[in-house]
Amino acid sequence: MTSEYSAHHLQVLEGLEAVRKRPGMYIGSTDSRGLMHCLWEIIDNSVDEALGGHGTRIDIVLHADGSVEVRDRARGIPVDVEPRTGLTGVEVVFTKLHAGGKFGGGSYAASGGLHGVGASVVNALSERLDVEVDRGGKTYAMSFHRGEPGRFAGDTPDSAFTPFERSSELRVIGKAARGVTGTRIRYWADRQIFTKEAAFGHDELVQRVRQTAFLVPGLEIVVLDDRAGERVETSYRFDGGISEFAEFLAPDAAVTDTWRLTGTGSFTETVPVLQPGGSMVPTEVQRECEVDVAVRWGTGYDTTSRSFVNIIATPKGGTHQQGFELGLMKVLRAQVEQNARKLKVGNDKVEKDDLLAGLTAVLTVRLPEPQFEGQTKEVLGTPAVRQIVTTVVQRELAARFASVKRDDKTQTAQLLEKIVSEMKARISARTHKETQRRKNALESSSLPSKLVDCRSNDVENSELFIVEGNSALGTARDARNSEYQALLPIRGKILNTQKASISDMLSNAECASIIQVIGAGSGRSFDLAAARYGKIILMSDADVDGAHIRTLLLTLFFRYMRPLVEAGRVFAAVPPLHRVIVVNPGSKPNEMIYTYSEQELHTLLARLKKGNKRWQEPIQRYKGLGEMDADQLATTTMDRSGRSLRRVRVRDMEGAAQVFDLLMGSEVAPRREFIVESSDRLARESIDV
Repeated sequence: MTSEYSAHHLQVLEGLEAVRKRPGMYIGSTDSRGLMHCLWEIIDNSVDEALGGHGTRIDIVLHADGSVEVRDRARGIPVDVEPRTGLTGVEVVFTKLHAGGKFGGGSYAASGGLHGVGASVVNALSERLDVEVDRGGKTYAMSFHRGEPGRFAGDTPDSAFTPFERSSELRVIGKAARGVTGTRIRYWADRQIFTKEAAFGHDELVQRVRQTAFLVPGLEIVVLDDRAGERVETSYRFDGGISEFAEFLAPDAAVTDTWRLTGTGSFTETVPVLQPGGSMVPTEVQRECEVDVAVRWGTGYDTTSRSFVNIIATPKGGTHQQGFELGLMKVLRAQVEQNARKLKVGNDKVEKDDLLAGLTAVLTVRLPEPQFEGQTKEVLGTPAVRQIVTTVVQRELAARFASVKRDDKTQTAQLLEKIVSEMKARISARTHKETQRRKNALESSSLPSKLVDCRSNDVENSELFIVEGNSALGTARDARNSEYQALLPIRGKILNTQKASISDMLSNAECASIIQVIGAGSGRSFDLAAARYGKIILMSDADVDGAHIRTLLLTLFFRYMRPLVEAGRVFAAVPPLHRVIVVNPGSKPNEMIYTYSEQELHTLLARLKKGNKRWQEPIQRYKGLGEMDADQLATTTMDRSGRSLRRVRVRDMEGAAQVFDLLMGSEVAPRREFIVESSDRLARESIDV
């Protein structure tokens, strides 16, 4: 280090050297996320061609040697010489930053690429990249080593490489069939740049491919994964477009059909346009913006929203997302106000969260040269798009509410009822949250009288046992540690909240008691920090009815208090199934051993028999918590020193939602099919009848 600082200390990074020096600026990071971003850049080039009507299939191959290949049957990268640089189109695309056909030259009406750096960045960050182009009846090929064109002696990245010295060469390696065009790109990511742990994620790739197939109707995308030694092939093609996408994303039963809101709008903007002489002149140009939205409301309260610009996902939204939400709010607020008397709204105001509850939306806009914030294109910045999207959504949604068709009138009425129900639930939850505080035994007048609370105010150390029935409550009351263990009895099987509406759930006495006792609200207003207990423990009988009650309770927690489950604070107690009394000889007291499964019981009896030990017959089989005395329940199920708890976790949220919908939803046919197909997995003798 030196204190001297002059122009000699400044570095000028030329071309792809800048990409290798600061890769994070172009791909976000050098871990798996950045590695996948490079792959998206290549795939999106092929998708842009399909979006323009060129090519109907894209193949993506994950090779066993760590390379990845993308093949399409589009127009093919230009192979003729670009006059300004004197290089072929292939070399320009892969070696020059900010070079390509997406700068308003007329080759693409709308595309995901707009900075002209995608392919060249991938090339710069690859140890080796091979490209083949079918065009004009010939197959052309070119290879690059860390962005530099040249020749490899072999087929692997570590083969001897000879860079071109005077002039580069686009080789002709064969003939292409007449009329056949397309591009094949295979590259090996440079491990000098990417971390050792960086890898192509198959699930992430398939998810993105499926998403793209939804967005470009009629395009087939095939993923071939050869890395495990055996080829795994996944193919997607959807002709229904974003309507099918919305149905796929929807996590709940439908309140409305999937509605398509489409339209176009135009705007002008001033952009620099390249003149024939090479100068850039600010020019006012007319732009056309196409808007296509699919919306669907369901019975749940979660919002599932995806937004795209020219098939590029914008997870952080932007002006199109703002315009969409503004259009929704204007129309739906106006409809609620018009029907305020019928809906019994009173003076309460609908808020945005009430409108978005249960909404599944796919928003797409297409326009030339969109303005993104950064190369990763996560936020759309084009200001004029906001008003265009708002206008389209307002016009199309208002027309749906004005429709005289029976289905439309029924669905719009149900939607308004749902919105008002969400508004009332939000207001009720907020009021409850404001008035509900942690109370001791002398202050618990606002809590249900059947709650047997604990003395401690230490939330982290406290436990709430939700027990089945008053008979179990009596035993549990004597078995608990009253310092930190609270008890809440429920009467039998609570409401199935997967089928019921939120208003039905809140009016159900058992569900309302559970939510009130936990004290953190429900649904969108749930506040994990306000929960009154550190652990919620479901303690039901060890029979079929007990398992059903536990499932109903978990459905309530999953739908309306999900943060508790995600935080790992919901548990299922594990009471024993059997009590074996081992008879000891002489005056030595008999020994009691508890088992928790049929297999564990048989293993124990075999061990006792082998040791010539006797046990009392018949062996007690517990079918209810009330069959135990307080000491037994404390020892086996409630005392921290000897009990077992099963933590309820949600590792795959979407998968868990599908299982809950299958087991507890309103659709009977899929559940019946599941039961029939799974019947041979259940031992008949393990069913209590």
